[in-house]
Amino acid sequence: MKNKGCLSAGTIGIALLIILAVLFFWGKNGYNSFVTKEQNVNTKWSNVETVYQKRANLIPNLERTVKSYSKFEQETLTKVIEARSKATSINVDPSNMTEQDIARFQSAQGELTGALSRLMAVVEQYPNLKADQQYINFQREYTAIENSIRTETVYYNEAAQVYNTSIKTFPNNILANFTNFKEKPYFKAEAGAQKAPDVFSE
Repeated sequence: MKNKGCLSAGTIGIALLIILAVLFFWGKNGYNSFVTKEQNVNTKWSNVETVYQKRANLIPNLERTVKSYSKFEQETLTKVIEARSKATSINVDPSNMTEQDIARFQSAQGELTGALSRLMAVVEQYPNLKADQQYINFQREYTAIENSIRTETVYYNEAAQVYNTSIKTFPNNILANFTNFKEKPYFKAEAGAQKAPDVFSE
């Protein structure tokens, strides 16, 4: 009976060690997977910010070009410059961002998009400005950047979906809650955002 008791205790000990080993490797692999996926989300968000910054960087050249046409409506240009200032002042920490953070970021960028669209509609009334090589260069770069913005926001959302699914599915959600991995918000498309920019006439 003694031997049976010892054997039984030894078996239980081995079983516990196996369970602990399984839990350890599951936890380690799960944690590392969360880290990798979260870093991918952060990288994709950084790419989103980069293309928006490229767009903002175009505006000083646009301002100089437009200002050379003295009769151009100054108020329209001023609104673009103010919207640019607001858009570039909003910083989002991808490691701890919320839906409200992205909403603020998108709202500011949307204001800049609207101001630029209004300015470019006004330019249509100025044939000489419209034909200016600097303005033509701006058109080309702006269109390319707008396309990049759409692409990078899609990539970000895809990475966020993979990460969010990973931390919300059972049993990963237990580990995610224990290790404080939180869901990432999505970049919400604006109405008509799936279309290429159609702001220039030939």
